[in-house]
Amino acid sequence: MGLQQEIDKMRQEIRADSYSMSIGEWSSLYDDNEIDIHPEFQRFFRWSSFQKTGLIESILLGIPIPPIFVAQREDGIWDVVDGVQRLSTIYEFMGKLKNENNEKVEPLVLEETKYLPNLEGKKWHDPEDEENSLSQSQRLLIKRAKIDVTILLKESDEIAKYELFQRLNTRGSIATQQEVRSCILVMLNKEMFNWMRKMSHNEEFQECVSLSDRPLQEQYDMELLLRFLIFRTIQPGELKKIRNDLGSFITDKMIDMAQNKKFNYSIEEFAFKTTFKVLYENMGSDSFRRYSKTKQQFMGGFLVSAYEVIALGIGYHYKSIEDSHINIRDKIKELWSNENYQKWSGSGTTAQRRIPKLVPLGRTMFKP
Repeated sequence: MGLQQEIDKMRQEIRADSYSMSIGEWSSLYDDNEIDIHPEFQRFFRWSSFQKTGLIESILLGIPIPPIFVAQREDGIWDVVDGVQRLSTIYEFMGKLKNENNEKVEPLVLEETKYLPNLEGKKWHDPEDEENSLSQSQRLLIKRAKIDVTILLKESDEIAKYELFQRLNTRGSIATQQEVRSCILVMLNKEMFNWMRKMSHNEEFQECVSLSDRPLQEQYDMELLLRFLIFRTIQPGELKKIRNDLGSFITDKMIDMAQNKKFNYSIEEFAFKTTFKVLYENMGSDSFRRYSKTKQQFMGGFLVSAYEVIALGIGYHYKSIEDSHINIRDKIKELWSNENYQKWSGSGTTAQRRIPKLVPLGRTMFKP
């Protein structure tokens, strides 16, 4: 297939429409449950109160707001693909926003800005505090302001929605690739997202990886869990497909996993819990730290290359590892003088070159 045929094929699989809508219309969609802004996303989008105020200021001043991208589901409801924070801010200011427990969020109170210093302390409308509320004309100014919408129609290829979300939300509105993946997973398979989130809070897993606050805030524990689920039983031939971009490979595999109706939650959960029970009992927070032979101790912080050998190797053999006579601690110490590990875990080795070598190494090292 030539380039033009590839272009024509993909253009046929994407159907879109676009037009302008008033904020009053956006508000009605939310009131009538005809739009899904996915309240689970709120933890991934970290706008400050000042940034939120800046959006309301822009609307009042007539500054154009970037378009909202939505995808139309089979039931006709719009999934917000790009614009969650913009719409959430508007709904929060209007006192409509609900969290993932369907509880009303405290309405946004505005701050002082450079051009509108008198916005400080202003609310949408509080009958008991009219002085600090917008006037009716100011509220109407906001409700009549327009924001363009681009709609990915339901006839489009299903993957186009997630591809669009990934492309639009890696421009800075979300901090990490895993946060983008988590949002895609919410849209694609909320049951799997909730299951993974619960598993990522497993105390033995958290103790073994011992991540600092920043990686935890950026969902790195969820990424490590996802890597475990993807690479634990992956076939060697699949590892060769990683090529240039490990992040895209993980995202594609996650989408495949979420769409797999035969995915066995109970087996994967048991393998995960068994793996980290073994590691917790034998290693604790030393599980993925570098071992110094000269100092006879584990040192430093979490190393993902060690995780790829140890967690995935034990996870591959989870059925027999607990009853085997393997000394886990000694095996892990051996890893740090293993020539293959040293060769493929160095700072100059890319993840896409490293993983196809380290995953099989873990399966060999921890074979009962």
